[in-house]
Amino acid sequence: MSNFREKFYNLLEGMFVGDSEIEGQGGYINLFKIKKKYYDNEFKPALKEKIENTLKTYPNFELDLFEKLYTFFSRYFSESGSIYFVNTPYYHQIYERIYTDKEDVILFWKTRDLYYIKTDRIFKKTDRIFKNLEIKIEENDKIYNFYFDASKLEYKKANEKREIIFELDEEKTTEDKIYFYVYYSERGRTTKIEEILKKLKKKEIKITEDILEKAFRRFEQQSEVDYFIHKNAKAFLTEQLKLYIYNYLFKEKQEWTKERLDQIYKFQEIAELIIDFVSKFEDELVKIWNKPRFVFNSNYVITLDRILKQNKEKGIEIIEKIINHKNFDEQVKEWKDLGIIDEDFDKNKIIQTSITGKELNKKYQFLPIDTKYFKDLEIEILSLFDDLDNQLDGWLIKSENYQALNTILPKFKEKIQTIYIDPPYNTGSDEFLYRDKYQHSSWLTMMENRLSLARELMSDDGVIFVSIDDNEDLFLKLLLQKFFKDGFLAKIVWRKLHTVKNDALNYSVNTEYILNYTKYPVELDKKNIIKTVKYFEKTKDYKYEDQKGYFKLDPLHAKSGSESSIYEYVFKNGIKWKPPSGTYPRYSKETLEKFEEEGRLVFPGEYLKLANKDKEIPYKGKKVMVKRYLHEVYEGKKVESYWDGKEVGFNKDTTQEFENLFNDFGRKVKSELNPKPYLLIRRIVEISTDKNSFILDFFAGSGTTAHAVMKLNKEDGGRRKFILVEMADYFDTVIIPRIKKVAYSFNWKDGKPQDTDGIGIFFKYFELEQYEEILRKAKYLEPKEQKTLFDEDFNYLFSSDPKMLEAIELDYENNKVKVDLNKIYPEKQIDIAETLSNLKGKWIKKITENEVELADYDEDGKAKNIEKVYLKNLDYKLIKSLIWW
Repeated sequence: MSNFREKFYNLLEGMFVGDSEIEGQGGYINLFKIKKKYYDNEFKPALKEKIENTLKTYPNFELDLFEKLYTFFSRYFSESGSIYFVNTPYYHQIYERIYTDKEDVILFWKTRDLYYIKTDRIFKKTDRIFKNLEIKIEENDKIYNFYFDASKLEYKKANEKREIIFELDEEKTTEDKIYFYVYYSERGRTTKIEEILKKLKKKEIKITEDILEKAFRRFEQQSEVDYFIHKNAKAFLTEQLKLYIYNYLFKEKQEWTKERLDQIYKFQEIAELIIDFVSKFEDELVKIWNKPRFVFNSNYVITLDRILKQNKEKGIEIIEKIINHKNFDEQVKEWKDLGIIDEDFDKNKIIQTSITGKELNKKYQFLPIDTKYFKDLEIEILSLFDDLDNQLDGWLIKSENYQALNTILPKFKEKIQTIYIDPPYNTGSDEFLYRDKYQHSSWLTMMENRLSLARELMSDDGVIFVSIDDNEDLFLKLLLQKFFKDGFLAKIVWRKLHTVKNDALNYSVNTEYILNYTKYPVELDKKNIIKTVKYFEKTKDYKYEDQKGYFKLDPLHAKSGSESSIYEYVFKNGIKWKPPSGTYPRYSKETLEKFEEEGRLVFPGEYLKLANKDKEIPYKGKKVMVKRYLHEVYEGKKVESYWDGKEVGFNKDTTQEFENLFNDFGRKVKSELNPKPYLLIRRIVEISTDKNSFILDFFAGSGTTAHAVMKLNKEDGGRRKFILVEMADYFDTVIIPRIKKVAYSFNWKDGKPQDTDGIGIFFKYFELEQYEEILRKAKYLEPKEQKTLFDEDFNYLFSSDPKMLEAIELDYENNKVKVDLNKIYPEKQIDIAETLSNLKGKWIKKITENEVELADYDEDGKAKNIEKVYLKNLDYKLIKSLIWW
């Protein structure tokens, strides 16, 4: 009887992750402590009182009540506190249920209604005295006692792959007990085995390297867990509770007395109380996960030619200030480290004097200036540009990618022409800095979360390319079908290996795939006709802008969507609407206008014959550019779905590419990241974009997409812009250096440029506030100061919490609200201009020392709805959603 009681309350402890054995530092650990306080001080006592009152009325119900509470809740809570189908006996009724009223078939998996956060280890202490994990190694009749202290370990901010490192605690270590501090590696830091052995030898502790490594391996075998947040925990758990009760009532053969039914209702009341309480915490996490993000530590990289291009006289003046700046030597050191310049570099040769005045030396025109060395000159450089964001060639964002996509969505919504991503393949040994061993359901959730946002970022005629192999090819295609229904273009087969693997177990697999989808369905016929099918609600508000070439469809004859049933009507200067040829119905302008008034013209799609250039189709006051998705990249030949490495690069070619760029470091990059050949990505960009497109890659890896975009721009004079998202240290050590290098020259060997034939560049890079950081910074009051679950206004459980309101100071005397964001992140440089640009969905037009101009832009590139924000006197309403949610 007491067994289920104890198991149930232990389960509740685990649900709130108040495990006193968990060690380490981080946002999640802080959250666990907050949840445990609420649970211990408020919820558990009141819950026990309610349960005991129920048992006073029904004393024989104790065993059944606790058994049912334990059985139900144990099915939906993981050891990380995540809510989903952990263990479901009613497998066929619940787990495999497929239900929808919109699609014939929908992909259903265990974690589909969750946000995937990260995978991390949970380190637990087992020695109650020393509060760290103990491991015993027996070797040659001798026992070695190792103790590992993870209390100082900072848990991962996101899902970056980080190695565990060990540091000897010399003070505690004795002959019988060897103590280690445990950390996650940062910036390439490793465990120094030889140094540890030397220190142990000084203490006269004889131990071999094998024994030491065996102890480390044992420690690292502690369990890894997936962290999720449920999108709607209350609805999910309530539904599952109803199913549970239904199965219990109708599948057990017994007589249901009034007393028995009352007991079931009491069980339901108690279960719903727990669900309500759990859900409030989960809802809070959802708000934090989707909260707008601060932009931190932003800098610009601009080549000297781009400074000069805006204003020659002013540009020369700024370049001279840079050359004579106190930090210029640091910039020169970076150029030397990158291999851009050698020891013979003379800064006095950057600016030359001719008969026409001061000129920029062509040899140095593509030297990349990083404003991190010249923060006091940054505003002066940026003030050269009246349309700052429009002048940028790209944005690099260091962040977990879901949070990055969610943050930039207002600014880049429906602007991205091409998305290319190379996600983790879920193989168990992939090049990306993710825990690449997800079960299918976890992997699908990770991808689903991000693809849902990616679709919103795509323009109406946008396309997406996703690299994958056989491991997740099937599931990925089903997932893409969910978001891009009927938008499938091709499954491109890339021959990545030029040789046969004779040691392969079965087949020598030498191919990978690139799945290609459009946002809306597209068809190409032999006459180069593109039909973009986009369904709109019928409208009575459509106004004729002018009398030039409007294409409309009569829905009375265009229901099937086939070519033979779609008719074009062109109205010009009062002439009757006429189809191009054939026996088509002819309607006058008046008749068609009458149809429209009656709501019969619903614009089911657009249909356009294309010559050699793009044309526009206006609808509902908005112009949609219908583009040719697949340009003819070879003479008279359509793009094929089989791409041979001979034309787009083999996997091995990237080894030479990176050795040429980075010399010895390039081999390490290749082995750890295994990037795609830039020629492969170049072809994707070439066939899917025009010269002014946005290209997004939110699994940026080594930055190949930016390289490919820059190379193509160099070749055809384009102004394509790249947006790259990466969370690993390679953001700083590979991507940014790579872009700086290829901006100076596209031709490298042994880490040295072979010429100065680059392209020049102007891009911005920055970090985003991360979920873990918010959890650590957010302030929550002690339970006694809070409204609790048992107050009437429980729905406002978190309403009186300050969260990040410490950035707000009330000036009662002047009736003003002062904003000081440095109080939240004093250790960070907050870029409030970029933060507000993302938040408001407006572009940065101009920045000065005291203000930023934000603007919308029309389709002709003209600024409108210009808004000035004074940076030193922020309106708290602008930043409210950033600090209080």
